[in-house]
Amino acid sequence: MKTILIFGTFDFFHAGHLALIKQARKLGDRLVVVIARDETVERVKHQKPIHSEQDRKKIVSAIRYVDQVLLGSKTDVYAVLKKVKPDVIALGYDQTFFVDLMKEKIREFKLNTKIVRLKQYKTYKSSLIKLM
Repeated sequence: MKTILIFGTFDFFHAGHLALIKQARKLGDRLVVVIARDETVERVKHQKPIHSEQDRKKIVSAIRYVDQVLLGSKTDVYAVLKKVKPDVIALGYDQTFFVDLMKEKIREFKLNTKIVRLKQYKTYKSSLIKLM
């Protein structure tokens, strides 16, 4: 069974998020989604999420393409790699947070994980939609 892992905030869920999830699901048999913790969102995006981490987890859990939803770690964003041991990590077209050390952590954890970059779906970005 091929496990795919994606990460995201998934705040103000929109069609771009759904496209990301569907694209990632096509890469394997099992899709695991990691939802960013509220404090992580605030730290990296310099603003509080609109929806709580628990609400965002419920929303993403309701999507039929998703097999498992986890909340990210409060102390080590890479800890989930050890836990899930994904075959593929699918990154959003514009995803940059915590990507710089991902290959190093995969080696450190002795995983055979491939990293792929997914295609953009139109121009759906939560940060831009919130401004409308």
